Amino acid sequence: VQLVESGGGLVQPGGSMKLSCKASGTFFRVNDMGWYRQAPGKQRELVASITSSGSTSFADSVKGRFTISRDDAKNTVYLQMNSLSAEDTAVYYCKAVIRLRSQIPLSSTYWGQGTQVTVSS
Repeated sequence: VQLVESGGGLVQPGGSMKLSCKASGTFFRVNDMGWYRQAPGKQRELVASITSSGSTSFADSVKGRFTISRDDAKNTVYLQMNSLSAEDTAVYYCKAVIRLRSQIPLSSTYWGQGTQVTVSS
């Protein structure tokens, strides 16, 4: 199982950016998915998450600016980021809880490699 993020890069303050994360490989189902970020010198923090039923949660710092969504047909989760500021600069990581086999009710957690988001003029 692999998680591959895309969509990072450089954006100006006040701008928008959309990140994608696709799960690939052999598995039964993707359960919860989420986005984390880690800025230089700081701990990794949860940005947003979405359950398999579509319930979402957000860090206070991004509420009203970021949205998270998923396309289960594509095993992909998205993070739409609006009104970006320098404080949003970080490496963004995708996380997914994946059930590998239908016969075994166990899930494992997978992480993407991270994608850099830099907000600067």
